[in-house]
Amino acid sequence: MNADVRGHAMPQITLPQGTVHYQDTGEGEPLVLLHGYLMGGGLWEPLVDRLAPGLRCVVPDLPFGCHSEALAPDADLSLPGVARLVADLIEGLGLRRVTLVGNDLGTAVAQLVAADHPEHIGRLVLTSGESFDNCPAPVFRPLVPAARVPGLLPLAFQSLRLRAPRGLPFAYGPLTRRALPHDLIDTWIRAYFADRGVRRDCAKVTRGLGPVVLTDAAERLAAFGAPALVAFAREDRIFPFRYGVRLAATLPDARLESIPDSRTWIMRDQPELLAGLIREFIATAPLGTAPGGGFPL
Repeated sequence: MNADVRGHAMPQITLPQGTVHYQDTGEGEPLVLLHGYLMGGGLWEPLVDRLAPGLRCVVPDLPFGCHSEALAPDADLSLPGVARLVADLIEGLGLRRVTLVGNDLGTAVAQLVAADHPEHIGRLVLTSGESFDNCPAPVFRPLVPAARVPGLLPLAFQSLRLRAPRGLPFAYGPLTRRALPHDLIDTWIRAYFADRGVRRDCAKVTRGLGPVVLTDAAERLAAFGAPALVAFAREDRIFPFRYGVRLAATLPDARLESIPDSRTWIMRDQPELLAGLIREFIATAPLGTAPGGGFPL
């Protein structure tokens, strides 16, 4: 059993796609929190620390390049494939009608779970991340062709072994208004370079990025039956607030929140504010009905 960045043992589950490690903290209604590209679940710790006293927070390490263990070589790691993995995780853990929370590329995956596997979701929380044609964001689009050339993506990420380049516009710098969590990023970059299979998974995910998947999913989101909270950072340079406005207008039962003094990593820039919004949302928004009507499972 692997350990998280605090040295705590991480449980794992075997899914059709392979073994997925996850953090499972707290008790109560279940939340599943999805992190972004070239990141790990430890990103959510400031938020989990504030929510876990009364809520169960499940944070999987998604196959975005910093996961603990490579998935099966034939695993479908297109964005719809990762959404299927999240749905399988929810089902495999015996969770019912979760509140699904996404950030960065995890927001893209959360939209696809909502669009294609809505039976697993009771509420949806979308924070700053990919949506519509902003997938990937322009600054990261060169990674897609790079992932098609063997060895080029690891070469592109070599500089991230050093702390200084991480603050540059094509790295982690634009994602936060606060100091970068270098100790945490160190663990991510070590995980990427430690395992050829992890690098293979990351390349597969990267090759599948593109706007068509999410623009198509937006049509299906218009029929999503559960309540949604869209919380986008007003000052985000990578995922502009206008995309949050579009998401809230697309979802039938959505409330929009503008997060001040924050960029993409709202859970790090404004953890108290985001935790309060999520708690209030869960307290006031009833679980969505299962597809086709009826009572939630």
